[in-house]
Amino acid sequence: MPVTHPAAGTRRRPPLPDLAVSLAGALFVLAGAAGLVPGPAAVALAVAGGCALACVRLAWLAGVPPAPPDPPTPSAPATPPTGRRARRVALSRRVAGILDVAVLAAGLTVAVLPLSEPAHRLPVALAGLAVTAPLYAVALLRLPGRSRLSARERLRRGVDVAGLGVSLVFAGWVLLPPGPVPPAARAASVGGGLALAVLLVAALAERRRRPGAARCHAGAAATLGGLALLVVLLAYAAPDRAVLAVAPLLLAGALVTAAGARRTAAGERPRTGAAPAPWPGLTAPAGIAALAAGQHLWTVGEFTAPAIALGLSVIPPMVVREVLAAADQRRRAERLAASEARLRHLVGDDRPPADAAPVDRAGLVRALDRRAGGALLVVDLHGADEAAVLDAPVLAEVVHRLRAGAGPHDVVARLTDTEFAVLTDVGPVPAYALGTRLLVALAEPCPRPGGASRIRASVGLAETTGGEPEDVLRQADLARRRAVQLGRDRVEWYDAYLEEQLVRRLDLERELPGAVARGELDLVYQPVLALAGRLPVGTEALLRWRSPVLGTVLPEELLPVAADLDLLGELGRWVLDRACRQLADWSEGGRELWMAVNVTPRELAAPDFVARTATALAAYDVPPERLVVEVAEPAVAAELSTVVARLAGLRSLGVRTALDDFRAEHASLAQLRRLPIDLLKVGPHLVGPGADGQRPLIDVVANLGDRLGLEVVVEGLESDAQVAGARRAGCHYGQGFALARPAPAERVEAWFEEFPSTPR
Repeated sequence: MPVTHPAAGTRRRPPLPDLAVSLAGALFVLAGAAGLVPGPAAVALAVAGGCALACVRLAWLAGVPPAPPDPPTPSAPATPPTGRRARRVALSRRVAGILDVAVLAAGLTVAVLPLSEPAHRLPVALAGLAVTAPLYAVALLRLPGRSRLSARERLRRGVDVAGLGVSLVFAGWVLLPPGPVPPAARAASVGGGLALAVLLVAALAERRRRPGAARCHAGAAATLGGLALLVVLLAYAAPDRAVLAVAPLLLAGALVTAAGARRTAAGERPRTGAAPAPWPGLTAPAGIAALAAGQHLWTVGEFTAPAIALGLSVIPPMVVREVLAAADQRRRAERLAASEARLRHLVGDDRPPADAAPVDRAGLVRALDRRAGGALLVVDLHGADEAAVLDAPVLAEVVHRLRAGAGPHDVVARLTDTEFAVLTDVGPVPAYALGTRLLVALAEPCPRPGGASRIRASVGLAETTGGEPEDVLRQADLARRRAVQLGRDRVEWYDAYLEEQLVRRLDLERELPGAVARGELDLVYQPVLALAGRLPVGTEALLRWRSPVLGTVLPEELLPVAADLDLLGELGRWVLDRACRQLADWSEGGRELWMAVNVTPRELAAPDFVARTATALAAYDVPPERLVVEVAEPAVAAELSTVVARLAGLRSLGVRTALDDFRAEHASLAQLRRLPIDLLKVGPHLVGPGADGQRPLIDVVANLGDRLGLEVVVEGLESDAQVAGARRAGCHYGQGFALARPAPAERVEAWFEEFPSTPR
């Protein structure tokens, strides 16, 4: 009986041998990791079974006679295939033989390692890679079913290879240990990155048209990647356990190569018209480069000039790929427009799309369902007079401007009374430019009876590729909400991080009301030290929200939400009360400390702020001079007169005042004389040397503080050099991680016990 190959689409037997050798390989790797078996021996044993099984299968494919096209019958005996099919079968057999030798060479490479001296293992790995790579190249180039690519497709594939290849080479470059790089490691990392890019892009491009060939490319990528990694590890004389990392790659490469060759030899015919499989051609190179750069910064901390140049070279292929995608979208839109024009001509409807009324939400959903690519823009209208937005003349003018700004084949829809949508075929970058043009067009005054109406708009943008219509609508609406939150008159682009931020914001808005009543707020205290003797003189109270749902929330995230919910007054009263109570507890122990409390200009603007402060001081019998009220300098300018009045009221009580986050800019210096303050808090950026070798700005600020009778506190000190610079400038006080970290009251109190006294 003649031997037949399994035809495409027939039921396959469960790959029990593959599972068995994979399980055995995993057990040997675990044994090597546990130290039960030497690393090279564990790799050889783990890979041996997979390579042996793959070699047997490939040898069988290379040696069996070709199957007849139809089962033999008594009246029609079996005849060998002829013509094109015979040539394809013969070519598949030759390719299987070459792949068999390639897999055998890779398996023998790791098999010889435990038998070789450590000094000879690197030449063995290099020889194995030098033999295996050409064999795979010859076999893959001779796989049946290859078709000539068009010039556009060759360019697109070349750009994909360049983008992925440069990112892989950059990753290999920066992930190598610092110091001199062995030539073998450099050659293996660069050559391996480029080869992996070529093989992976080819595998992804052929996955739908020639699945068998795609598996062969993937198997070659795994095998050659494993051998290149082996060369790098041996070049750096890595520990034996590190060599275990190559075992999964070589084992998978052998099995996948055999599976691809088996499918190719079964008579697999290329699928005509099959589109290339989609893959993250932009995010994959960018993600690889970003992860490699982050790891390098974490471990090394700086980049060399060649590494920076190589990292920047990842960008041009990404830009070219986006340009090609935009050109493809434009050609597709032109074809759709031509088809639509022919259809309109056949049905006798030659109206231009601009004359049609906006579709409703259901029509937009149907249009989204028919689109394979493009972008959706959701436009939210805001008028100085919100009722004016609803006027029919204004809405008609808005629709006219949206259609004039959009393309001739873009879909304009009305979602609500004040929300519109524009569905376009262009890519995300041209769509962002379209959103900007729509903002400019809508900003022009709209004529209406009785005068003109000005409209502000916010635009949210989301890509339509690969998403359900309702999901795309939700994403564009989330981006629109973000644009509103950031001040309107802007275009915001949806991404997953944006959605996380918005969901986080909604959670904060839901959980924050009632946090005071539930006892979820807390204060931590950061000591302020005298720089001369490193003795504590005060503390700063820092708000923390210990939410059981959201975890610990810092003021930077908490206060904007509290301001939107009008909860700043409630939070401020709690902070002032808790800080005064804690200060009273410490004062009973004889420690003369001050307590700094941060307030916002909005809190200071409350008419009863000064009275509430006096009440809190009296309730806990705290001397007024022990309390310091801080207000941030960047927020003062908007309400300068109110801030001046409230700070003066506090000083009349004896409370000391401080200007936080002083920038030392011209505007800051101009308003400094108007503010009734006692302390000036500056950041560590002023401590460093000035531009062009001039004196550090902290010297200027310290001299200014002396002239105005202000004590200068340098905050954010994170190194002894910064502490020394602040002290040299004449600053008396400082705070930061280099001096003491923020901590709960109990830990700060225990820390105080280390000092014999705490002078004022």
